[in-house]
Amino acid sequence: MDERQALAAFGALSQETRLRVLRMLVVAGTDGLAAGVIAEKADVSASNVSFHLKELERAGLASARRDARSIIYSAEYDALSGLIRFLMEDCCSGRPEICSPVVDAASCCVPTRDIVQ
Repeated sequence: MDERQALAAFGALSQETRLRVLRMLVVAGTDGLAAGVIAEKADVSASNVSFHLKELERAGLASARRDARSIIYSAEYDALSGLIRFLMEDCCSGRPEICSPVVDAASCCVPTRDIVQ
């Protein structure tokens, strides 16, 4: 992740509703959530949540896919991990052992989808 991408991500996350929505998407995992469900959980109108989801998409922190008549949004875990790595890459005055637990944790939290056969 470069500085421009990090600034876009932090800009998107600097708004309360967007931060709350992204956290919902992270919890939802790779299955994601329908826009209507997000609006209901966030207690905002559909048009309001649509605006915020577009900002998260623009920053690369969320993605959308169509499922029949619904639009399903998911967190972009690679982008979130990249943002954490961007913050931590020069940390601790050259003592990576201090920061490595945080950087390692950033890559371990990508949820896996259980496949039922």
